[in-house]
Amino acid sequence: MMGPVLAACLLIILSTAWISQANGATYKKDGGVCTCNDQTKNVDCSSKGLTAIPSNIPVETTELRLNFNSLSKLSPTAFHGLQTLTYLSLSYNDLKTLPPGVFDHLVTLETLGLSNNQLKYLPPKIFDSLAKLTWLDLQFNQLERLPNGVFDELTQLGTLYLYTPAERVPEGALDRLQNIKDLQLTNNPWDCTCNDILYMAKWLKKKQDEGLGGVDTAGCEEGGKAVLEITEEEAAEDCVYPNTTTAIPTTIITTLASSNDDDIPELPVPQENFQKFLGYQEPDHLPTQPQCLMSISGYLGLMMFFVLISAAILYVIHFLKKA
Repeated sequence: MMGPVLAACLLIILSTAWISQANGATYKKDGGVCTCNDQTKNVDCSSKGLTAIPSNIPVETTELRLNFNSLSKLSPTAFHGLQTLTYLSLSYNDLKTLPPGVFDHLVTLETLGLSNNQLKYLPPKIFDSLAKLTWLDLQFNQLERLPNGVFDELTQLGTLYLYTPAERVPEGALDRLQNIKDLQLTNNPWDCTCNDILYMAKWLKKKQDEGLGGVDTAGCEEGGKAVLEITEEEAAEDCVYPNTTTAIPTTIITTLASSNDDDIPELPVPQENFQKFLGYQEPDHLPTQPQCLMSISGYLGLMMFFVLISAAILYVIHFLKKA
């Protein structure tokens, strides 16, 4: 009876080895898969229908694409382990706000895409840790107000897209943008009847004299006149706006402070390395339908598994017939 026992043990060992290899080479969760490039350290999770950010993304990731998903909220610690990240795209999701501190550990980030979301508020100091940021896209959100000092630490910013319902820019909000080269303010309903628009008008005029392009894309809500052409006589009204220091209603702050991270689902991802994380696949060949990605070694292991299991079964049958 030792023959069948040995055969059964062989089957168990082979099954365990193959399953371990397959699990290390594939990842499938929340209805879709991500792809990664071991050479460039890029992870692409775009267009996967994700409702939560995969946890344990490899710490050596430099570029992370999460655009075209269904993300409606983020954990405050969602990106805290990705200190080498230089590129992050969260565009084309359903984000309504950003938790304070969510970008605090991204000290090497250079590109941040937040366009085409439902952002209504920005927490104060939300971008303060992004001292190396050179490109920021906030267009097509619902930001009616910007917090005071929101861009103060973005001294390296070269490109800013700000097409939102914002009617004004807080006094001094643009002063620290010393390296700005591309500024797009089209379609904002700038209120040119209030005298606080004069700050932005003077800043735009100064930047135009310095050769900055795009300054004339800011037009007044009424009349279509360029903001930089507004005079003190035209903007004589002393308007009163809600406090924009926090730019977040008290109810939202309370909710964020009392919420538990457990309320935000996390999707586990193997941490060993990039090839074990998702299996190697060039980002240019993304699957059109949700599927498991497996490395070539995974497929070879599967074929070898079936060959060996067939041989083991034949051995057991032969042994039983002799018995």
